[in-house]
Amino acid sequence: FPASALMVVFGLYPLYKAIETSLYKKNAATRKLVFDPDHNWTKVFFDDRVWNALYNTLFYTGVALTFQLVLGMLIALLLDSDRKGYGLMRAMMTLPLVIPPSVTAMMFLLMLNGSFGVLAQGLIGLGLLPPGYPILGNASTAMAGVLLAEIWQWTPFMVLIMLAGLRSLPKEPFEAAAIDGATPIQAFFKLTLPMMSKVIAIAVLIRGIDLMRAFDYVKVMTDSGPGTATETMTSYAGRIYFGNADFPYASTISLLTLLLVIITTTLFMRFFKVNL
Repeated sequence: FPASALMVVFGLYPLYKAIETSLYKKNAATRKLVFDPDHNWTKVFFDDRVWNALYNTLFYTGVALTFQLVLGMLIALLLDSDRKGYGLMRAMMTLPLVIPPSVTAMMFLLMLNGSFGVLAQGLIGLGLLPPGYPILGNASTAMAGVLLAEIWQWTPFMVLIMLAGLRSLPKEPFEAAAIDGATPIQAFFKLTLPMMSKVIAIAVLIRGIDLMRAFDYVKVMTDSGPGTATETMTSYAGRIYFGNADFPYASTISLLTLLLVIITTTLFMRFFKVNL
């Protein structure tokens, strides 16, 4: 009963209210909600900002997921050892995960400041950026700055999952491969990756769902700017909800994001045969 009650209160009821609210439209003159079932759902498909936010969301998800997966696997391979001190290093990988995302976003907002930010000054010192360059204030680099914070904080999550998978692999196949003269690279591609495929798929699924609803870093670091360069589906819905108080349209965008997550998750699970 407690589990069912939590599901109803925090899952089903909010979903029901979002669906119900999306069937209304806001009257700009009276500020009242008028029942109009197809208004918001028609509007959302002809809204250029929705398509821009969808592109940014998919780009954000794809880039962050790729970097986190590759870096997570590489770091996990380095830490997969029983030598002295490696246990402490594995434990330290959890430190970025305990920092609230909004705090991480504020840290990187300061570090990427073109006037005094340590990361910005480092790039300027290397000659990669001109003096005073506003990384988060330029449309061509703002998304990269936000992604940097995302990748830094959540790569350790991938490391921990990959480490758990690596530590559970049987040693006999690797010993036999070494006797047969296989190189470490050959053993990785022929043995490690195939045996880790389910673990990798689950890690990608979990992180992919979380990345599709990215909000914290975008809100704190750029507020979807400059312009709409870093605007994602959730940040656009938040701007409409809190900025315009257009609850029906914000609910519609949120439901559209939920549908995209459900569709992509279902296709991914069927393609890679992942069972949760």
